[in-house]
Amino acid sequence: MNLAIHFTATWMTDERAEIARGLRRRDPSVLDRLIEQYQHRLFRYLVYLAGNRALAEDLFQETWLRVLERGCQYDGKSPFETWLFAIARHLLIDTLRRKSPASLDALLDPEEGAPLWEPPATDPSAYELLAGREQQAQMAAAVAGVPAVYREVLMLRFQEDLKLEEISAVVGAPLATVKSRLYRGLSALRQQMERSQS
Repeated sequence: MNLAIHFTATWMTDERAEIARGLRRRDPSVLDRLIEQYQHRLFRYLVYLAGNRALAEDLFQETWLRVLERGCQYDGKSPFETWLFAIARHLLIDTLRRKSPASLDALLDPEEGAPLWEPPATDPSAYELLAGREQQAQMAAAVAGVPAVYREVLMLRFQEDLKLEEISAVVGAPLATVKSRLYRGLSALRQQMERSQS
């Protein structure tokens, strides 16, 4: 094993163990660090999933409360974000069951117009801003047209850069199902993009 790879793997394992210990102790500095590190990714994930910014904000707060309450359940064997996204996903499912819509798509509010992802933090030119907004609007419309079950996997893979095994843990589905959803999601996204360009 390459020494650099071994060092990185050891460091990641140590970091996970440190997070697990901190959560078991309910250490506020560990929680603060985790919130700072994962807040943007978690909120973006919830906005994608819920399709409703107000609901995403409520779930965001509830997710962090759940992390604080159930921190002792994180064992450090998997990446923290896998556990965090799974908590957020389960909270959304519970919320949907209470409201009892037919699917995640029933929560979409086409009038709300919340962006599905944040623009890059660089300072682009006016032309780049205009072109980027058009492209972002086209992509947002295409992504919104993809069924929620596929949209979630696409977002976790390409926006959050999770590995397929991690996505499997978040959504609670076998790896083969995740691969199938990813393939079908990409196909659906391609069809949506082709429709918007014609």
